[in-house]
Amino acid sequence: MAVKEHGFDISAKLDMQELKNAVIQSQKEIETRYDFKGLKAEIDFNQGAKTITLISSSDNKVDAMYDILISKMNKRGLSINSLDEAKKDDSSGGNRKYVYAIVDSIKQDEAKQIQTEIKNLKLKVKAVNQGDEIRVTGKNIDDLQTIMKHLKSMDFKSPLVFDNFK
Repeated sequence: MAVKEHGFDISAKLDMQELKNAVIQSQKEIETRYDFKGLKAEIDFNQGAKTITLISSSDNKVDAMYDILISKMNKRGLSINSLDEAKKDDSSGGNRKYVYAIVDSIKQDEAKQIQTEIKNLKLKVKAVNQGDEIRVTGKNIDDLQTIMKHLKSMDFKSPLVFDNFK
């Protein structure tokens, strides 16, 4: 009987439809909140440029908008590491504008760090970098689950997603 290889993929894929839904829910909540009545409060989701822009009258209001967005993302199962603050600047009319880049891929240096962490566990598995994802294979399912648990406990900039578990 042949021994079956098991494996899974590590990626940073983001469900853009879920993110769009979180942005829409955030906009609806902001429109109904009393502390935003009469103030400019906009959330702009640019899927092509992979950015989310928050515009409001002050830094505190933008922070409140960001907190609302993060809570909606959490409820939809999206990682808060999916947003990376790109820049802050002034907008027209004395408003503040924050731009957040959407992180949906694992950077090369972080991929190498993940592979190093897997090797440091000294388990009988192989981790192969395949561009935007890392394929981990091994004969023992328990080893693969140990790797997943270990990587989840670490703090990476990219939001790690484990899929195609076979």
